[in-house]
Amino acid sequence: MARKRPAPPKKKHRKKPRQLLTGTMRVIRAGQASVETPEGIFRVGRNGMHEAMHGDTVEISISTFRGEKLACVQHVVTRATTSFLGRYELADPLGVIVPLDGRISHDFFVPSDDPAPGRLGVAAGDIVVARIVEYPTRKSAAVATIERRVGAGSELDVPLEALIASYGLPTEFSPAALAQAETLSLDVEQALAAEPDREDLRDLLAVTVDPADARDYDDAVGAVRCADGYELWVHIADVSAYVAWNDAIDNEAKQRACSVYLVDRVLPMLPVQLSNELCSLKPHEDRLAMSVHMRLDRSGRIVDAKAMSSAVRSSARLSYDEVDAMLCGERPAPTREIGEAISVLDEIRSLREHLRVQRGSIDFETVEAKVILDEDGMPTGVSVRTRTPATSLIEEAMLAANESVAGLLAAADVPSAFRVHEFPSPDDLKTTILPLRELGLIQGEEAAGLAAGDPFAIQAVLERAKGTPGGELASALLLRAQKRAIYLPRNEGHYALAAPAYCHFTAPIRRYPDLIVHRSLKALLRGQLGSREQAEIQKQLSQICRSCSDQERVADAAARDSQDIKMAEFYKPRIGASFSGVVSGCTGYGLFVTLDGTHAEGLLPIRALGDEWFDYDEARLTLTSTATGAVWRLGKRIAVKVEGVDIARGRIDFALAHGEPQGHN
Repeated sequence: MARKRPAPPKKKHRKKPRQLLTGTMRVIRAGQASVETPEGIFRVGRNGMHEAMHGDTVEISISTFRGEKLACVQHVVTRATTSFLGRYELADPLGVIVPLDGRISHDFFVPSDDPAPGRLGVAAGDIVVARIVEYPTRKSAAVATIERRVGAGSELDVPLEALIASYGLPTEFSPAALAQAETLSLDVEQALAAEPDREDLRDLLAVTVDPADARDYDDAVGAVRCADGYELWVHIADVSAYVAWNDAIDNEAKQRACSVYLVDRVLPMLPVQLSNELCSLKPHEDRLAMSVHMRLDRSGRIVDAKAMSSAVRSSARLSYDEVDAMLCGERPAPTREIGEAISVLDEIRSLREHLRVQRGSIDFETVEAKVILDEDGMPTGVSVRTRTPATSLIEEAMLAANESVAGLLAAADVPSAFRVHEFPSPDDLKTTILPLRELGLIQGEEAAGLAAGDPFAIQAVLERAKGTPGGELASALLLRAQKRAIYLPRNEGHYALAAPAYCHFTAPIRRYPDLIVHRSLKALLRGQLGSREQAEIQKQLSQICRSCSDQERVADAAARDSQDIKMAEFYKPRIGASFSGVVSGCTGYGLFVTLDGTHAEGLLPIRALGDEWFDYDEARLTLTSTATGAVWRLGKRIAVKVEGVDIARGRIDFALAHGEPQGHN
């Protein structure tokens, strides 16, 4: 069991009235939460959540512990959660609903006289939609009633269907949107004739580069060397040519805000007739696009950028794996011209990466683990995606296009959906210093620069962490200390990219803000900024940006949770097997361990570490045995055994392993 290291005794003094701040509770996972306020983001101290839940508007007091400002909830102003999904269990004479959302830490009782379980035919283990009747308080338990039975927890697709319902994700398009999609058709020649400013770029070489399993291709790229440097072309599907402001498809896309990529399906922002057909830049087929032509000097610096509506024809559809193989000489290019274009794009990648580092751009090391499913939805393996030359090649081209378009809009003072990343809070950055010291990744005076948000200090730590056991952990710690990038109707720059202006222009098939940017850009190019449509868009722009930022957060959480569900299912037949991993999280109730190979994360509860007491150091993120002095810290190598899984909640539980680990699978 853990005990928190006691704070030094405080001097007695007359208490002053506490100043309360109001903000939104954000729970990362059980035991880890923060409160977002206008004054900053404050981590919730141990036992500081009280009865608050994720998303609630709360009043908090602030205290300082070891130099860090910590929040403690004093009052819940408004509740964000009124219903939730959970698993029904029996605890005679009461029923108990265990929330599937791990961010809800309270179980909810169902009174014995509640007729809902009997009326709905609910049995132990069933997944249900529950409505909260009484919220938990410091003196009373939480109470809920059952509104709907989703299905038996043992049914294969129930956990994912429950997840979709819990996040309120739309799975069907409105009849009006579908009917409109059926009427749309592609006529490039007619568009070129009707729009004098649309340029015919079909003879320019352009290729799409995407994951092998991609179904929609919303961007194509091309590049050539020239006497004074390079020419870079980025072509993006012209969704706005088909989807007019406030029509049926637009209203549906506005509400969805983005496509949601779950482990077993995509919930698209646009009907498939658009996303997979009319707007998809398929090879050897004419398509309408918005293009950006950039001239770069020999150092890779953009010296001129021009945007235009266009008609394009992709020369080839390539995968990241194919391009990586071409770049290392393991595979020939489809044609000499395509091979040359890929080579030039890679040169531009290298130059642009160097320039971004010089100006203070920060690249966080991220790893994406994707569970592979068979045709029946059963997990068969795990694919781990990391950054490669091919992914970086496309990323740099997209970044260049996004910056160029944002620069054009900002220079003309055009309101649009800008992508803004604010300067991080010094208090949030300070929380990373001691854990990074524990990992041995901070040297000399770097702590001061890190706490001040100096991007070059962050770069130095991340560069030192590369290839070390703590590399991914360092990136995760520093990324968690950043503010979340959001959409705003005005340009305020992008901290992590060190970009004076930035927007999302390159994915209008799957992100609504990109569609807004396309409309703003067209209005600028055509001298229509004073149009009635632009006036209506600008009137709603603040709300659209807020909604898109919120929905992006929901989509990310749903995608992550869906992967967790299938990861837990993947490890169910591996219960009892041992695996090697690394400590990736430390709390007062146990350690989070990330397994080698699959990057599956699970909990090693503190009771599994032994019968002795442990001191939990919240600042350093360590557990220290009071009996032996042994220290559990981030980055520590460990062998664990899969003790159990909870598929519906996407949880894996570990115990300490004895003997040799049995591998990744």
